[in-house]
Amino acid sequence: MLSAILAFILSNGTLMAIVGAVVAALGYGFQQRRAGAKAEKAKQAAQEQKARDIRDEVQNDIGALPADEARKELGTWDR
Repeated sequence: MLSAILAFILSNGTLMAIVGAVVAALGYGFQQRRAGAKAEKAKQAAQEQKARDIRDEVQNDIGALPADEARKELGTWDR
């Protein structure tokens, strides 16, 4: 029974074109999902890098201050 259905589909050019179009559409959809996920990962990585840069800048600024001034400056951040 299954082989008869498969033979009918394979022998009919219109059905083959429809099946091919469906498979191509599904493949394109999956490819777009993967591309979107990759873009989101890149966006998150850029945000994390920016946060690390700011952290490093703050640490360098605080490290350059004498201890008393550093305590005073850090006290302004404490709420």
